[in-house]
Amino acid sequence: MKQLEKIDKNRLPRHIAIIMDGNGRWAQEKGQDRLYGHFHGVESVRNIVEGASEIGIEYLTLYTFSTENWDRPAYEVTGLMELLVETIKNEVPVLNKNNIRLHVIGAVDMLPANAQRQLQEALDETSPNTGLNLILALSYSSRWELVNAVKNIALDVQAGKMDAASITQDTLQNYLSTSAFPDPELMIRTSGEFRISNFLLYQLAYAELYFTDTRWPDFRKENLVEAILDYQARERRFGKISAQIQQEALV
Repeated sequence: MKQLEKIDKNRLPRHIAIIMDGNGRWAQEKGQDRLYGHFHGVESVRNIVEGASEIGIEYLTLYTFSTENWDRPAYEVTGLMELLVETIKNEVPVLNKNNIRLHVIGAVDMLPANAQRQLQEALDETSPNTGLNLILALSYSSRWELVNAVKNIALDVQAGKMDAASITQDTLQNYLSTSAFPDPELMIRTSGEFRISNFLLYQLAYAELYFTDTRWPDFRKENLVEAILDYQARERRFGKISAQIQQEALV
């Protein structure tokens, strides 16, 4: 892959987040049921996780299932849960082989009991791994996360564990489900939609956003490389001006 050689390994985003969109439309365009698209989307997950690990990405978050997705037709939700359980069961040996550690964020208690059990076993089995951190956003929404964080802060203030006057943005960040991970520098959304869709709203404050028309089942390593090259071509200013960034680079 010639494009891969163009990546500057010294300027990689530590954390990439992906909204894996377009499974259902991909299937419908082929005259198939929506679950057919989700099934083939698993191949893309496997390919991208492998690619991210090979490139040297430290953290990869995949928006796997949102809290809003529970409102989809029952047959699709049931099929997705069955696919989730089967996929986790099959992928753990591969994750261990590639030194990948699995994490999860979201309201996991909403998942079926067998999915929770399979997920916990996967978390335990991959916990010693020290390579890529693969984070699944499952039954997740950013508004749920923020409300949950505020509730817990309020409880700690009420219990006298902290002073309300001392609360800063760092305090809030420490109560988020992503507190153990750095914020994403690059967010990718597939399938041509230009929305964040309730995904990591706080954490994406300074992320570079990359949108592609490619449906998720067709998204592969070469597409990931293109997104990273696009990221590396941008100037990340964090509210400063170009002259300041250039001066800091010389120091």
